[in-house]
Amino acid sequence: MPHILHIDASARPGFAGKDNHGSHSRNLSHRFVSQWQSRRAQDSITYRDIGQNPPSIIDHDWIAAAFTPEEKQEPWMADVLAESDELTGELIAADILVIGTPLYNFGMPAALKAWIDQVVRMGRTVDIDESNPLDPYVAKLADRPRHAVILTARGGVGFNPGAQMAHMNHLEPNLATALEFIGITRFHYIAIEGQEVGGELLAESVADAMQQVDTLVDELQATFAEASHLETV
Repeated sequence: MPHILHIDASARPGFAGKDNHGSHSRNLSHRFVSQWQSRRAQDSITYRDIGQNPPSIIDHDWIAAAFTPEEKQEPWMADVLAESDELTGELIAADILVIGTPLYNFGMPAALKAWIDQVVRMGRTVDIDESNPLDPYVAKLADRPRHAVILTARGGVGFNPGAQMAHMNHLEPNLATALEFIGITRFHYIAIEGQEVGGELLAESVADAMQQVDTLVDELQATFAEASHLETV
């Protein structure tokens, strides 16, 4: 049974259309998870709201601890890395990573960057092969197929690949680079645009994105059902 790690990164705690200044990205991520559970209630889900409870920013002590071999670590280093251990453990356990995030100033929210910095970690999600200095990095999460569902909300319009503002969108490409580095290679992107414009343009974008979420749930559930069938024959 697939396990889902659901992450919300929006600084807005509520839901667009329901709460004042509510979040469109939360609407998308919760739509995905609720649709998934309505058809596969047996699958497990871990939820982490980093928008309201941001991970710690890495500092000197974190770097010293993370880059010290485990057998040489001092007792205080385990305490420093406890949060990272928990976050990486959640990610390692996941078959599907669902991230709901807004586009802030052409990139990801600070809380999401802090999460990335905590989970891209030597010895936990990536290793180094010293015998191959030209390409030394070994992605530890490439041990099985994992999917990343990136659900975004943007104030402007035209940030999709090939559109007029695509060159200014550093959210999805940044996430893909970091996640591919540790072994997650199957990506699915859905975005809402026009939040600052509002009106019919936003309404149409929201409706289209919700439909895309429902379709993606169907497709991924079929993928996992087929994989489960192949394992049993």
